[in-house]
Amino acid sequence: MEHRLINAIETALGWSGAEELGKGFARGGLDDPALLSRLLTPNRLLDIVMRRSLNRPQFRCFQKGVEVHPAVYYTDSVSPRGQSIPMVNMGSLGNLLREGATLILDQANVFDPTMEAACRALQWWSHERVQVNAYLTTNDAAGFPLHWDDHDVVIVQLAGEKEWEVRAASRKVPMYRDSDPNTIPSDEIIWSGVMRTGDVMHIPRGHWHQATRTGSGSGKSLHVTFGITKRTGAAWLAWLADWSREHEIFRHDLDRWHVPDSAALTEAATALLGERSPADYLAAYEQETTLPRHVPFLDILGPLDAVVCTTHFPPRIRESGETVDVLASGKRLTLAAKALPALRLLLSGRPVVLEQATAVAGAEVVEVAEILVKEELCAVLTPELSSGYTGLVTNAGS
Repeated sequence: MEHRLINAIETALGWSGAEELGKGFARGGLDDPALLSRLLTPNRLLDIVMRRSLNRPQFRCFQKGVEVHPAVYYTDSVSPRGQSIPMVNMGSLGNLLREGATLILDQANVFDPTMEAACRALQWWSHERVQVNAYLTTNDAAGFPLHWDDHDVVIVQLAGEKEWEVRAASRKVPMYRDSDPNTIPSDEIIWSGVMRTGDVMHIPRGHWHQATRTGSGSGKSLHVTFGITKRTGAAWLAWLADWSREHEIFRHDLDRWHVPDSAALTEAATALLGERSPADYLAAYEQETTLPRHVPFLDILGPLDAVVCTTHFPPRIRESGETVDVLASGKRLTLAAKALPALRLLLSGRPVVLEQATAVAGAEVVEVAEILVKEELCAVLTPELSSGYTGLVTNAGS
């Protein structure tokens, strides 16, 4: 899936593909200024916050490095029938931002179609799960203290500026669930400076970092952080543990009153390691990932006229003589080989207007689209979802 954001990130960081993720700190600047406001603006972020019932920890606010109690900026919106829904009090939130504060919206891709489409494109690019968090800081507010993340991050400065410090990792590739708490920061500063509008930065997992506007005076900063969680050897072993249940020897009790047959267990474990490689795990992880949320197709609401593939990862299309198989999200669909041009178009990750697509892939594209929508590999391209792609991803078949 071609996406302006991915092209811009690769150009800014001097990357040729996702294989550079996690290899080392990188920083650069976007050469596409119009992309920034297209992705997200401070006012659009505030509009997202205003129109939804959000709760901590998905939405938080900080002042002077301390989290503000939600009671300060939340209120209950009560309907005429007395139904109460917690909503952000925008007046109170505005006062905090005027004084200087940092607000954080985790998983902005859940609420905003542009962020959703951007994360999906990054997932297809990296073959890993991606979420995006948005950070708006005003005046001279502080951010998080020095910390490290258990995943790689790509940071895009969308508006304003913020001062950063990035340090080396004090423990190699630390994990969220680990044998060491990793609480002592490294003294080695890799980079410190100001991230300005259009700057991009990649911070690998485990690198200590902090960002602040303290001492910057009046102004703002809006950046988004794309968190990319890569699979590890430990994850592969956990996956193998699930497969071990297929073998009777692993289902037997480890009887504390009798010496277990360690040699037989070790032999069976060694065989299991050889049966299912790390590459098998990575392929299975993509294929077994559940389907994302989307608007269901209801023919009573209108005809199916445009679709887009919304699987977390690119579906696999496998040709087999007179048939073609599609594998994605735990499903396997088998269609006639003549459906191949339509499948390639519909599963490209780009929006497809069916009337235009028939000229490229033939009249069967409509029938194939109906099948893919029914199986939930494609979603109805509603105006709202379409807005997430407009200007960032070109339509397929147009």
